[in-house]
Amino acid sequence: MMAKKRLALHWTILIGLALGVGVGLAINLMWDESTWASTGIDNPQAWIAGTSLESENTAPSFGAHAALFLRHLNAFVGDLFLRLLRFIAVPIVLFSLIAGVASLNDTRALGRMGTKTLGLYLSTTAIAITVGIVLANLVSPGANFNEETKQYLIGKYSTDAGAKIVTGHANAKSGWDAALDIIPKNPFTALAETQMIQIVFAALLIGIGLSMIPKKESDPIVRFFQGMTDAVIKVVHIVLLIAPIAVFALIVEQIADLGLDVLAALAKYSITVVLGLAIMIFAVYPLILRSLGGVPFAAFLRAISPAQLLAFSSSSSAATLPVTMDCCENRLGVKEEVSSFVLPLGATINMDGTALYQGVAAIFIAQMFAVDLSIMQQITIVLTTTVASIGTAAVPSAGIVMLVIVLESVGLPVEGIALILGVDRILDMCRTSCNVTGDCMVAAVIGSTEGGLHPVVEPALDEHPPT
Repeated sequence: MMAKKRLALHWTILIGLALGVGVGLAINLMWDESTWASTGIDNPQAWIAGTSLESENTAPSFGAHAALFLRHLNAFVGDLFLRLLRFIAVPIVLFSLIAGVASLNDTRALGRMGTKTLGLYLSTTAIAITVGIVLANLVSPGANFNEETKQYLIGKYSTDAGAKIVTGHANAKSGWDAALDIIPKNPFTALAETQMIQIVFAALLIGIGLSMIPKKESDPIVRFFQGMTDAVIKVVHIVLLIAPIAVFALIVEQIADLGLDVLAALAKYSITVVLGLAIMIFAVYPLILRSLGGVPFAAFLRAISPAQLLAFSSSSSAATLPVTMDCCENRLGVKEEVSSFVLPLGATINMDGTALYQGVAAIFIAQMFAVDLSIMQQITIVLTTTVASIGTAAVPSAGIVMLVIVLESVGLPVEGIALILGVDRILDMCRTSCNVTGDCMVAAVIGSTEGGLHPVVEPALDEHPPT
């Protein structure tokens, strides 16, 4: 009997995403403090955080316990999925990069590929920040902003903003220190702490070393790393079986906790950021793909759609990396030695969406505080954001921390971060999708220029056999 055809992965993820948005909006609109009060909870924040309620005049009902259980279960499913992806990310980068580089047997080819990759990443980041600044100047999202709303946002998010500012100052490094941080003092520490750029550096060195010793001595080791890469890819396929449910759980939590009143107040700013990201995804990337790689954009989007949707749900390029690599190799046809080098590097240093967002945010804050930035100051923002985005961790909301450096570079008040924190999470989801799309675009271009994209012979993510 013929097996029933399964729905493609990107459609199941999209369904989970849509259901998550719908349920999250329903919770946000219908479940408020009065609803909690009807279940005997006067302090919802303390109840959700698990803080003792002995000092409160509360008598939690069965409904309160049920709501808390469902919230924790939802968070558990989302966190479990992200933890599994992060568990996979380090070994897949280490094993595939060592095997890919060792298989090249040509350090000159590696140097050529590295130069093109870095050139493309830096160029698209500079383009992204320029697009953001031009849009922010044209739209002027911070001009004539309601003063009462401004003070409300500053008051509501001042504590969180203060924590981000402290973190931003703690993470600030000179260019020399940032360059030194690429080289791990201890590769095992880099693995344990998921320092991705250090892992990439260590894997590159080991791969280059293997390519320089006699083939009969290196072959068994290369085959081992290739075998481990294949095994981890199979683990990726297993983890992706729960992707639609996990995406639903991740989106429900974000939308349910989103303040719609804050979103409405910052609608003009949010739309400016999203419009800029759309220009990058649907205008800049297709132009580069067509002119440098000869890759049809429609086919490109179909191939990477699972990675884009997962990036949107997780807000983390690092967590999405195993799926990004699988999409590029098994759906787009990028050679493994290319994807294993280009994509981990991209997840570490290529943050087009983050750079664009930081440019819009800087102009928005300047307009809110009536600071007229000169052309030279705006050029400074472009340069600073390009450099800062390279050091931005591929984790949720890291861009807001690096924004501290950007604001200080042109003398803008860092306290202005409080004005945009209310919508940062939803915009973080959007800019992460742009980051991952940019990584895939560069992988496709490098793959095309380094010998072409090979035919897809492995089952695509939406063609896995039933288990």
